[in-house]
Amino acid sequence: MTAQEIQTSWPAVVENADAAGDVLLVCEHASNQMPAPWGHLGLTADQRQAHIAWDPGALGLARGLARRLDATLIHAPVSRLIYDCNRAPDMAGAMPRRSEVHDIPGNATISPAERLARTEAVYLPWAAGLHGLIARRIALGRRPVIVTIHSFTPLWHGQPRAVEFGVIHDADPALALAILAAARGLTGLRSELNAPYSAADDVTHTLRLHATPYGLPNAMLEIRNDLISGPEAEEAMAAALAPVLNMGMAEIQKQAKAS
Repeated sequence: MTAQEIQTSWPAVVENADAAGDVLLVCEHASNQMPAPWGHLGLTADQRQAHIAWDPGALGLARGLARRLDATLIHAPVSRLIYDCNRAPDMAGAMPRRSEVHDIPGNATISPAERLARTEAVYLPWAAGLHGLIARRIALGRRPVIVTIHSFTPLWHGQPRAVEFGVIHDADPALALAILAAARGLTGLRSELNAPYSAADDVTHTLRLHATPYGLPNAMLEIRNDLISGPEAEEAMAAALAPVLNMGMAEIQKQAKAS
């Protein structure tokens, strides 16, 4: 499929655009939808529901946080197997041939033209939408706090993961460290820094591209998906993490005033 054959772009979805809060929530892996131009990539229904296709629970959690923090939320409309919006176009993971233990038949032999088509249909509208939100706020003198919301599997290649809440940073660790301290003080979650992933695993593309150049406070949150496995659990986690984010932001504001 060429760029010319895809007539529809898939822009980012923005909720609560006029929010008064400082936080801008980002959910790159919110959806497991695989629109008609690409079909199901040769995957079964069970595979399309699995973590390889999206981050289960992440969007519901992000929405719960957005309500509690009066935050704007931006999320991607299609599966990360079509295009992973937290990956640059030159990264293998942007359109992976294999994810975890699963081969992705529809991604096995993507031509340069097909890669361009997906980039133009999904990634470029996404990046423009997120950058636009940030630029408009900066123009108004409101420097947003960028927080990305993800979930991860309890098992990785058969090995259990003990961590329940991971806080990941890219170049600037200040907000991540403040959130981690708040989580350890306010919740019973087993919370760790740069777990189960870190910037070394190429998971901080969004932060690196959209937050770091402006010097914006930022962090990536990873929640084990068995803890947000339905609407009630998503709401409970949002209720637990909203005070954590507020405390983390208050701490970095305190540090900024003291410096």
